[in-house]
Amino acid sequence: MADFRVAVFASHTGTNLRALHQSSLRPAAAFRLALVLSNNGGSGALAYARAHAIPAAHMSGVTHPDPDQLDTAICTLLNERKISLIVTAGYMKNIGPCTLKSYAGKIINVHPSLLPRHGGKGMYGRAVHESVLASGDRITGPSVHIVTAEYDAGPVIAQHELPVQPDETVESLSERVLAAEHILLPTVVQDLAVHAI
Repeated sequence: MADFRVAVFASHTGTNLRALHQSSLRPAAAFRLALVLSNNGGSGALAYARAHAIPAAHMSGVTHPDPDQLDTAICTLLNERKISLIVTAGYMKNIGPCTLKSYAGKIINVHPSLLPRHGGKGMYGRAVHESVLASGDRITGPSVHIVTAEYDAGPVIAQHELPVQPDETVESLSERVLAAEHILLPTVVQDLAVHAI
């Protein structure tokens, strides 16, 4: 079994978590999911993890009202699980300074635009695709980047370009970009795992 241990941080349905999990089950997979962490106790990501015997935890301001204590608790759990890489996939909370420092260069995020365009604070979900369409961009697609203290500002590792169709809507663009994320993110994680081993 692969010893490159991945933690996925997710707040909602966890579709990228599902794509990563399916990829991790392939015979050639160089990584495995060792933890799913959510700030939302009722998230689909946690439900999926529990249904598939992936260690899961709800950690948030509900469980740890003090932000520093929450950050420390997350760091402790990551160390206990011997995590090699953190993937934030639809995780709607800041990563705390302890976690950022302890896992510097080992936290990646998937963002639904070609960064640095349409990134930064407030740029998530529909807002990203609305911004793409309003700008008149002819090409868009997801990016995977290193997480730093500043939103969407870390180095980009990989991108997948998609043409913006003339009749594109926010809904159609969101659907196509999400499908591309499900291919790009597992590919990046596999590549990082292969090069780490």
